[in-house]
Amino acid sequence: MFLDFFKMKKQPFGVTPDPRFLYLGQSHREALASLYYGIQSDRGFVALIAQPGLGKTTLAFQLLEKLQQASRTVFLFQTKCNAKEFFHYLLNGLGVDAQGMELVTMHNRLNEILCREMLAGRRFVLAIDEAQNLDSEVLEAVRLLSNFETPRDKMLQILLVGQPQLAKKLASPELEQLHQRISMFAKLEPFSSEDTARYIAHRLQIAGYEGSPLFSPGALRLITEQSQGIPRKINGLCFSALSLACAMERKQVDIGMMEEVIADRDVESLLQPKVARREVPLRVASGPTLSLRTTHRPTLSYYPEKSKRSFGRWLMGAFSAAACVAVGIGILSFSPSRIDRFIQASTNGWASVRNAVSSIRGLVEVKSDSVPLSSTLNIQAAGLPSSEAEQPIPLNNEAETKAVIVQPGDTLRQIILRTIGEYNGRSIKQIRSLNPDITDFDHIEAGRAIRVPWVSAFVDSAAAGEAASTVGKN
Repeated sequence: MFLDFFKMKKQPFGVTPDPRFLYLGQSHREALASLYYGIQSDRGFVALIAQPGLGKTTLAFQLLEKLQQASRTVFLFQTKCNAKEFFHYLLNGLGVDAQGMELVTMHNRLNEILCREMLAGRRFVLAIDEAQNLDSEVLEAVRLLSNFETPRDKMLQILLVGQPQLAKKLASPELEQLHQRISMFAKLEPFSSEDTARYIAHRLQIAGYEGSPLFSPGALRLITEQSQGIPRKINGLCFSALSLACAMERKQVDIGMMEEVIADRDVESLLQPKVARREVPLRVASGPTLSLRTTHRPTLSYYPEKSKRSFGRWLMGAFSAAACVAVGIGILSFSPSRIDRFIQASTNGWASVRNAVSSIRGLVEVKSDSVPLSSTLNIQAAGLPSSEAEQPIPLNNEAETKAVIVQPGDTLRQIILRTIGEYNGRSIKQIRSLNPDITDFDHIEAGRAIRVPWVSAFVDSAAAGEAASTVGKN
């Protein structure tokens, strides 16, 4: 948790509809005032309709809190039900055990409660959240609740809270009577960029934060773009960003950290296949150099007998070709003495070759009996423990990085996509670790060199022009 790190008393970007953190944008203020006026005027039915994540439930709780002193309120959120189950939930919310009651009995019991509240001078308010999930049969039962009235007053005020699908249902011919009874419709709109910044500052203040701004202007701009002004998305982005800042021991979220958070939260990237990467040399303690792909760990699928035969045929073919070339050179020299010396050298060479082949074959047989290796792996890799062979290759070696000159107008995202080919949290962390001297990734100076991993994705032809800006391997 980052509360101690940033010295906060409460979680500022929680997932519960806490009215204490409610920030009233322009549309939120208008909606709250309209709904409050409609209920105070005993209009019977009012409705609040908005897209998911805009704060409908939080606003409804705020409204009921304002009405609670002079009203009895019930908040229902179980909307996957039939008419009888709906009345069960309603009476349970009033503290009445409705188990085993028939629908007529529940109607009579509700009428008794409404009359008692009216005689006490209290208004009865029923709020139904996620009302778009109610079937037409249940919505018709809700309409019949408006029949609880006297010649002068409505005994029950009903607030329907739902998504745009609720408006679509109310527009259908079968719910025309319910539509006519709703006297007031309120709606919510996404926050503007200014309201987004004020919303974040408001929640941080309620949480007890006191200090310099936690988000840089560039980070706030990215939050506005990615959240589209939807409070629920803003909360998720801010929570992830502050968690990352706490892990990095940074007191402010900059644009680079925000880009990393956005990349990590990109669900669509999880559905895309991995891009092929270039092979880089893997250095081991001893033995010859071998090549491994850094994207995935090697697949240890191998057929020993077939591979040994292929390896032997390749060796014999290569040495036969080399012998033919050597004999041809000796013949063209037209010197008997040179031919004698060449034959003697060839004899010694063939003896060395036979000894090397015998050693290699023996080593292959020993390794094949113990661990099945991929035909593309060097024999030295078979001796590595499985825990070490599966570890990713480190990129902090000088021979495995290169320097790229920052062009005017370049951003961190453009540089990563152009050089690595894959923009995600891992590639951003690699760039940060290779460039500890850069403290502000919001503003990267043009003309300076940035070190990037030499292990990069294959780029398309449009990126070929960037070769001029590459200093080369360091």
